[in-house]
Amino acid sequence: MKKWNRRAAALLLLGVLLCTALTACGQKENEDKNLAGGREEARSTVYLFGPMEKSNPDAKNVARNAFDMTVMKAEEELNLTMEYRTYTAENYQEKTYDDVLVDRVRSHMDDLYLMNPDSIKLLGEEGQLADLSDLDSAKNLREVVKTANTIDGKLVAIPQEVVVYGLFINKDMFDQYGLPLPEKPEDLMECCRVFKENGIETPIGANRWWLETIVFAQAYADLYNGGDTEAKIEALNNKEAKYSDYMRPGFEYLKEMIDKGYIDAETAYTYEAIEGEGPDFLAQKTPIVMAYWGAANTETVYGNPDFNLQVIGFPSDYGPMPVVPMTGYGISAEAEHFEDAKKVLDIITSDECLKMYSDINHVISPSVNVEVECIDALKPLNDRVNEGVYVLGSNANMDLEQWGNTCLIVRELLNGASVDECMAEFDRLQEEL
Repeated sequence: MKKWNRRAAALLLLGVLLCTALTACGQKENEDKNLAGGREEARSTVYLFGPMEKSNPDAKNVARNAFDMTVMKAEEELNLTMEYRTYTAENYQEKTYDDVLVDRVRSHMDDLYLMNPDSIKLLGEEGQLADLSDLDSAKNLREVVKTANTIDGKLVAIPQEVVVYGLFINKDMFDQYGLPLPEKPEDLMECCRVFKENGIETPIGANRWWLETIVFAQAYADLYNGGDTEAKIEALNNKEAKYSDYMRPGFEYLKEMIDKGYIDAETAYTYEAIEGEGPDFLAQKTPIVMAYWGAANTETVYGNPDFNLQVIGFPSDYGPMPVVPMTGYGISAEAEHFEDAKKVLDIITSDECLKMYSDINHVISPSVNVEVECIDALKPLNDRVNEGVYVLGSNANMDLEQWGNTCLIVRELLNGASVDECMAEFDRLQEEL
């Protein structure tokens, strides 16, 4: 539990709010950045801590601009000022965003926080986060959001979008070799075999952060889609079942792909998300990568390729399987401006603001009342989510934190560990609970 992957989590948050900033580098902690410009000093202030800066008027970052618009609406309706504090680690030797955030929440330094899954779980279990279930906006949340962010009966975080990961496919390359889009694990393995035999050196471009998504789809497809989900999770928490038994098929599958050369483990271990494998995918040297929903909407990422892009779920016995880790905004249980912070969060996560946010970013809304008009490339992924078919990459109801721990153990596999050694690590973590 002490080895959560803070860097991977930072990338998850940046994927939500900084579609053009894909690695945890850049800005130092910057106190007192006012999102709305000069305000009267007499107005009350709510302090928001997050991993990005205020929008630059000339920046082409629609995700950040959409967020700013919801904040400005809250400022106008409540006649208050939002001041923005931010930090992102400049290099791997510094504290990560998540490390700094946890310290700040424990010290009650801010009011509102944007959090990754592992921080939500840790701080929620410590009682550091307020219960948000009485907010009007909470009544309209999708069940997937409530499930992921409810701890000890308290809803401790609400996102502005549902982050969904999938396989990004160069459909033209699949058509060239007469390959259908893969649905089951064996389908993807066969596609990789054909690509490899036709001279494509690495069929799947990968980085050291997101290969866990393939594992999650294999591991938990039945847990989330086969019925009795709550009972299965309770068995894991009571140690009547083992996380390693769920994870083993996914790790064995990933190991087989590495052994056959379909994934370059040595290279993936050194690649940052998208920066590493992205250029080869865009240059049509590799037909498959994995990324989050928003990357398909951003021209600086995968939003404007020179080929037919399709985004599908990861292969599983239940068909293409989206993987959904959950970020969210939370409020310090001892926030100095507690009531104002709750009012702000209620507005920026209201159906009106979520519709504005989703219309601009074309993302899946956490509200059941807000539909997304997604691009054609994302429709296969969107259809599965709307059908209620997905796997959670983070679930606060599981005693063992999922997203960060699984990422770290996958990295051990990339670095040469055996599947048995990886499963022993899951057993050790579960025993320590």
